[in-house]
Amino acid sequence: MPIVVSGSCIPAVPVMSARGVFTRFESGRPFPKARKSLLKAVVLGAAVLCLAVPVLAQQSNTGPRVWQTPVAGDVLKGQALYTARCTACHAVDSNKTGPAHRGVMGRRVGSLKGYKYSDEMAQSRLRWTPQTLNAWLQDPEDLVAGQRMGFQVEDAQERADLIAYLATLK
Repeated sequence: MPIVVSGSCIPAVPVMSARGVFTRFESGRPFPKARKSLLKAVVLGAAVLCLAVPVLAQQSNTGPRVWQTPVAGDVLKGQALYTARCTACHAVDSNKTGPAHRGVMGRRVGSLKGYKYSDEMAQSRLRWTPQTLNAWLQDPEDLVAGQRMGFQVEDAQERADLIAYLATLK
């Protein structure tokens, strides 16, 4: 596709110098300064788009979330895991860095009175169930992008144990 420069039509084959500066067209004519920065921006934008398209395509092909019911959990193991891993930020009956957990099962996500959630959590329309807790503990950011919990539980049985314990906190 040709570019019109000063009333003449020049084939659009810009040549980039070793420093990454567009200096001339392939025909040898100088590249106008005003167009150098524009062309750089277009080339950079195209490069970013080329890198982003596979990521966006991968995300769009995931389809709707498949909720997984966790396997049966052990309440006592869950209580031990909770004490070891969760109490640095959470408590059963009081808010700390994270919200209190008593009554979490069945509660709307981001709705505990007296705790300041991120906007993303507060606007979430989810409800805490064994399935949502399983997804949350596996990867909080994947469930609610923009949340503030920087912790996850990779082991499925440990997640199930924690969920079994949280279910007892009524």
